[in-house]
Amino acid sequence: MNTNNKLNKANSYRLSQELLRNKALKKGVNLIAPETIFLSKDTFFGKNVKVDPYVVIGPNVKIGDNSHIKSFSHLEGTKIEKNVTVGPYARLREGTVLKKNTKIGNFVETKKSSINQNSKVSHLSYIGDTSIGKNSRFEYFVKLKFL
Repeated sequence: MNTNNKLNKANSYRLSQELLRNKALKKGVNLIAPETIFLSKDTFFGKNVKVDPYVVIGPNVKIGDNSHIKSFSHLEGTKIEKNVTVGPYARLREGTVLKKNTKIGNFVETKKSSINQNSKVSHLSYIGDTSIGKNSRFEYFVKLKFL
């Protein structure tokens, strides 16, 4: 493949990311070190959202008001309601729904799961194919998967 073609593609991607970041910043999203944050064109941000450095937001992500996405988190196919904290180092996969006032801690991975309001998964946990009720707390390593 032609080296110039690869360079053109890389420059095009860089420019598209810059445009997406600028759009989010103009909307009022607080992007800390925006050059390190990667967004998708369909990302939806509520009001007063903060995104720390080195976050990747893939396709089909909605982030509600007053939420905070901490560094090194990766989100895709996720709906986040208001007043939610995610990360650092969280991995939210397709089908994750975080209800209001929830917290996903460091090194937590979720997939096809609903975490209901006022619940907390603190750290080192995998939550897959399940629903967690209101006011629940997971403080230590947990691996939940229900079929």
